[in-house]
Amino acid sequence: MELKTIELTKKFGSRAAVNGLNITLSNGVYGLLGANGAGKTTLMRLLCNIQNPTSGKILLNGKNIVGLGEKYRELLGYLPQHFGYYPNFTALDFLLYIAALKGLSEKTAKKKSKELLEAVDLSAESKHKIQTFSGGMKQRLGIAQAMLNDPHILILDEPTAGLDPKERVRFRNLISVFAKKRIVILSTHIVSDVEFIAEEIIMMKSGQVVHFGKPQEITAEINGQVWECIVPSEKAEKSAATFNTSNLRNIDGSQTILRIIADHPPMENALPVQPNLEDLYLFYFKGDTKR
Repeated sequence: MELKTIELTKKFGSRAAVNGLNITLSNGVYGLLGANGAGKTTLMRLLCNIQNPTSGKILLNGKNIVGLGEKYRELLGYLPQHFGYYPNFTALDFLLYIAALKGLSEKTAKKKSKELLEAVDLSAESKHKIQTFSGGMKQRLGIAQAMLNDPHILILDEPTAGLDPKERVRFRNLISVFAKKRIVILSTHIVSDVEFIAEEIIMMKSGQVVHFGKPQEITAEINGQVWECIVPSEKAEKSAATFNTSNLRNIDGSQTILRIIADHPPMENALPVQPNLEDLYLFYFKGDTKR
């Protein structure tokens, strides 16, 4: 399966949220990274055919998705950043309702709903009303509803928001298994989640792709620009604020290791270290709070 964008552009007034995008996706997990306002959500909505592009097109195996219509939507699973639910529904009733909307038979709907509730660790709460759920439980239910129709293209916007570390590990394992012979696109601000499961990274800024490739390949851009420095713990906070710091770690009661992104050694005792995806993210988006 191949999903391809050709000069894909979406404008809101004079602002281009997505600007002349050309990417080709095949089976696998893609991590979509970028600061607020980078165009990630707009791109995902375009790929889901929820919004129409201002210009350009999206092709599935060479055919325009607009012409495919309902046949394309049947292949999709989508979790928006804020998904809607009925608070008085139980978790099981909600999945059965969504399954009916997606055209699943009653037998298939019951089977898939129970399997997915087990997969997202909500079996024990299947008959509890959603209004009693925590934020993380609602998010897990949202992930389950996106996967009900066994989609060939799964698009998840901030799927790990509200999940605790154990739940995030469960999610990563679930997606890794599910992604075989499917296209999975996930956007998250939790860079470590993407680093663990994404085979390729799409990094967006100002509506354009600034990097597209395997994590170890794209981080090579900042080789020689990531450093670790040891400072007295009482000076760590001030030093971290002075430099572009991706991490600080206390090594005892009196010393702290700072991980700093800089094009030259920031301190006399600075040692170069191998960059990771979070370092690259901060290299591009430090201080970018645009919404």
